[in-house]
Amino acid sequence: MSEHRKIIEVVCAIIRNDEGKIFIARRATHKSMAGKWEFPGGKIEEGETPQEALKREMEEGFGVTIEVGEYVGENVHHYPTFSIRLIAYEIKHLSGEFALTDHDQIHWATNEELKEVDLAEADVNLLIGHH
Repeated sequence: MSEHRKIIEVVCAIIRNDEGKIFIARRATHKSMAGKWEFPGGKIEEGETPQEALKREMEEGFGVTIEVGEYVGENVHHYPTFSIRLIAYEIKHLSGEFALTDHDQIHWATNEELKEVDLAEADVNLLIGHH
């Protein structure tokens, strides 16, 4: 494994509902890492702040308007063919119904359920580091 490969900057949302459950989404079959659950978000594009990227990704990917809140944490994870730096923020859902484009299921998970589902490795590491 080359240590010089580019790290993909990714931002994700930690969304809690009134019951304290956390929003997760399952990657659709046509996406890489299909069937894995993850916190919603996506790549940070050139010239974007993580907060701007998160707003755009939530609008494009789920059709919702959000407000970005507190920084939660981040971690770098090395998958076999690429590496990502995953940056997480608490967000507040302002408007819109969650629609599915890159995902085939969504779920509001309890902390216990988060330990049971097949969560993407970078997301698991984020949970371990900040729980």
